Amino acid sequence: MLRRTVLLLPLLLAACGGEDMPQRTEFPALHYDYLTPLRLNVAAVDVPDAPPPGPLDAMNPAPPGQTLRRMAMDRIGAGGATGRAAFVVDQASVTQSGEGLSGVMAVHLDVLRPDGGRSAFAEARVTRQASLPRRTELPGALYDMTRAMMDDMNVELEFQARRSLRDWLQSAETAPAPAPVQQQNLSAPGQPATPPIPPEQPIPAPGS
Repeated sequence: MLRRTVLLLPLLLAACGGEDMPQRTEFPALHYDYLTPLRLNVAAVDVPDAPPPGPLDAMNPAPPGQTLRRMAMDRIGAGGATGRAAFVVDQASVTQSGEGLSGVMAVHLDVLRPDGGRSAFAEARVTRQASLPRRTELPGALYDMTRAMMDDMNVELEFQARRSLRDWLQSAETAPAPAPVQQQNLSAPGQPATPPIPPEQPIPAPGS
C-alpha cells in the first residue's frame, strides 16, 4: 500500500496544481514607435503620471499604467508652434476577479486652451478577461493580457483620435518642414568665432 501511495503522489500534486511549472523569464519591453504616429498641431504634449499601481502590478513585467505612458511617448507627438495637449491615463489595471483575471484601460487625449480648458478631446477604453493561471505562470499571464489590451488600445485610440481630433491632427504633408541646419566652424581658443557658413547658392548658368 505504501508503494502505491508513493507512486500516486506526483499525479495528485499535478492534478491539484501543486507541481511547479517552468517559468517564462523573457518579457520583451513593449514599444509602439513602429506604428503610425499621431501628431497634433500643438507645441507640446504632456504625459502625466499614471494612477497608483494595482496589487498585481508588482508581478507584471509590463505594468499597464507605465505601458500606456510609453505608448503615448512613442506615438503622440507635437508638430505645431503654440498650444499644448495632454494624454491622461484614467484607468490601467489587471485584477483577480473570481476565477479569472480582469483588465481595463481607459485614457483621454485633450487639446488644451491657454486657460487649461478643453478645445477638443478623444477618449478610448478597452477591457479583457482571462482565466486565472497557476501562480507560477501568473507573470506571463499578466504580461500577455497587458500586451493584448495594448494592441486593442492602439487601434481604439487611433480610431477615436481621427474621429474626434481630426481638425488637430497633422499629416506628413501638412506638418512644417524642419529649419535648415547651418554649419559653423570651431575657432581656436582666444580667436573670434567664425560666422556661420550660409547655404550654398546655385551657380548661374553661362550667359544668364
